Amino acid sequence: MAKQTSSTEKEPLPKTLSLLPLRDFVPLPGLMVPVYIRAGVGSEAVDYALSRTEYIILCWQIGDNDGPLGPRDLSKVGALARVINCVILPNGDMKVRFHVLSRAKITSVVQFEPFVKVKVSHLTEESVVEVTSETQALMEIVRGSFGIIAGDEAGSDDLLQAQKEIVDPGHLADFVISSLGVPPEDAQPVLEEFEPIKRLQLVSEMLVRQVTLFETKERILKKANEEFGKAHHEELLREQMRQIQKELGDAADAESEIGVIRDKLKKVKLSPAIREEADRQLRRLSMMHPDSSEAALSRTYLDWIADLPWGKRSKDNLDLNVAARVLDEDHFGLEKPKERILDFLGVRKLKKDVRGPILLLVGPPGVGKTSLGRSIARALGRKFVRMSVGGLRDEAELRGHRRTYVGAMPGRIIQGLKSAGTSNPVFILDEIDKIGSDYRGDPASVLLEILDPEQNAEYDDHYLGVPFNLSQVMFIATANRTDTIPGPLLDRMEIIELAGYTNEEKLEISFRYLIPRAAEENGLKDCAPEIPQKAVKFLISGYTRESGVRDLSRMLQTVMRKAGRLKAEGFEVPEVINEALIEKFIGPIRYPEQEKMQQDEVGVVTGLAWTPVGGETLMVEAEVTPGSGKLNLTGQMGDVMRESAQAALTYVQAHAEQFAIDNEVFAKCNIHIHVPQGAIPKDGPSAGIAMATALVSLLGKRKVRWDVAMTGEITLRGRVIAIGGLKEKALGAMRAGIKTVVYPKANMPDLGEFPQYLLEQINFVAVEHLDEVLEVALCPVENSGKKKNARV
Repeated sequence: MAKQTSSTEKEPLPKTLSLLPLRDFVPLPGLMVPVYIRAGVGSEAVDYALSRTEYIILCWQIGDNDGPLGPRDLSKVGALARVINCVILPNGDMKVRFHVLSRAKITSVVQFEPFVKVKVSHLTEESVVEVTSETQALMEIVRGSFGIIAGDEAGSDDLLQAQKEIVDPGHLADFVISSLGVPPEDAQPVLEEFEPIKRLQLVSEMLVRQVTLFETKERILKKANEEFGKAHHEELLREQMRQIQKELGDAADAESEIGVIRDKLKKVKLSPAIREEADRQLRRLSMMHPDSSEAALSRTYLDWIADLPWGKRSKDNLDLNVAARVLDEDHFGLEKPKERILDFLGVRKLKKDVRGPILLLVGPPGVGKTSLGRSIARALGRKFVRMSVGGLRDEAELRGHRRTYVGAMPGRIIQGLKSAGTSNPVFILDEIDKIGSDYRGDPASVLLEILDPEQNAEYDDHYLGVPFNLSQVMFIATANRTDTIPGPLLDRMEIIELAGYTNEEKLEISFRYLIPRAAEENGLKDCAPEIPQKAVKFLISGYTRESGVRDLSRMLQTVMRKAGRLKAEGFEVPEVINEALIEKFIGPIRYPEQEKMQQDEVGVVTGLAWTPVGGETLMVEAEVTPGSGKLNLTGQMGDVMRESAQAALTYVQAHAEQFAIDNEVFAKCNIHIHVPQGAIPKDGPSAGIAMATALVSLLGKRKVRWDVAMTGEITLRGRVIAIGGLKEKALGAMRAGIKTVVYPKANMPDLGEFPQYLLEQINFVAVEHLDEVLEVALCPVENSGKKKNARV
């Protein structure tokens, strides 16, 4: 066992020393460190050291802070150094050479300005180190690893010789780390270890990792050289083939085109299987006559392979505040869809490999389904692709055509990804409820694979013949209704309903989006006329009947277009467009406001109906005439409504005594139920209680409240059962000025999705039986007045 000594005790030092922060390296004992110091940046610390004892503390600065330093910017352990020489340049900068003497633990910071002064401890190295056989073996491992890493570097012979002469374990560890130029974040732990043996072990572990990385790089480089040799040989053979073709008189343009395709394929990151298929097609193309149809087919195929975004992804913007602001900028209202998108972003921020959701936006035309998809793409920072599948009947439009004839093309999904240039765009599938099928296949079945996260990671397009990953695409489908979508396809999507807008919301949307856009698109951005709120309300109520804002946008475009024409003809554009000018520009009111029933009547009930363009009120009228007990139904009622009328009549007839109705009426009179606007077909299972209420009112001679509307189906036992589209119907009731809506109690959970303003403006009454409906809808007997209802 041998004993070696290291550094001796230093001369007494002052209690405080100046500190020079270093960014590029960590000072280790034994180094001679040249440092270039700019004037005013650390020069005060050097001046202070020169004016005292020439000693200074060198410390690695954590981070890139260019401002005033704080406690977190300095490492806890630095190094004691001595200024060897200092050269002051003409511009005030310094070139200083330091001799690093020992480690120094910073115990406290005395000051930060104008330079850093600190108190330190542990200014001496351990004086005696026992070099055991284990320590000697560890030193040999470090020397061997150092020799492997530094073997090919310039000046390595001198370094190897120098490290062989070092017998102290701690000095060897410091010498190796400083010689290899280890990054500061890796060298700092070595500086912070005061125990020589532990320091050597730390360096040994670090070198083992470096040797493994070094050997891996060497292996990769060797393999790359072998591949390069093979590629060079293939290029030589191709050049010979080009020369042969040139001698034979073949056109050089074909080979030039093949070279361009080959270069494009080299730049694309393809999987081994796809790369093999592309190389096979490229070899076939090189052996074909350039003017043959097969050559044209192969060239087109290779162009598609080279142009598709294999693995190219746009980076998601996962800032939830920015995304929320973008969604609010583009759309007014639509809180539930916005919340769902922000939920997705929140999950994506926490889990990077989350699969893209498949959303189905359902709502009437013009409520912003497609534009919401565009806003989602803008909020995420993704590309946007839109494809309409309405009326699509040929599955090859989605799946692609097989490469058996000239003109074959990939499916529209792959075409959309090529136009986007990334593999993770926001992809809108518009009008998915209108997709069809015939002898050419069933496109809805293809969509089952496209929209299934478990299958679309290896989507098979018939034209490509190789799998393409669709799992990162965010698919969003839109539809006006869900009953026409096949069940298995609907099961793969998350449904978000967009019920429509109230007149107040339409007014806000007009001033925020529609009017400024109409003015800009018609050349009136700088001189747009003012349209007051009263005029916009007149336009909404008199010229539009929709849940969305598409017709309203067209009307505003017409108004601005007329004003733009006046400007183009040299006339003065009116400053304010009032109701009279709107009628002049567009024409007479299209939907005159019907006279509202402002008084209670007998036999007239306000029902609620769902239509593809939103909810509407539906008047149900009943009357009796002399006859033989027949039930007449008019107004283009469908089979379901006719059955509801029969069930309502049966219930009323069975409980005639309860409702104070003379049973002879059913035998001596005909009962007529009519739903106005007979030119419009009507059907659905939600008019039962309205018809029953009309019959009880008519035959019992009791008036019905004019401000009550109702929706619900009735059974032969008088029970009121659930219906659909309650939110759309409630919005229609609000537009019509209805104050009370009677609905089935089974639909109570639907109220949780209603906006607050709807719940505040309408009193919703949940019922389970027709008796509860009549209690709300019929006026008390004493207020019913006298009215003859039956003509016997």
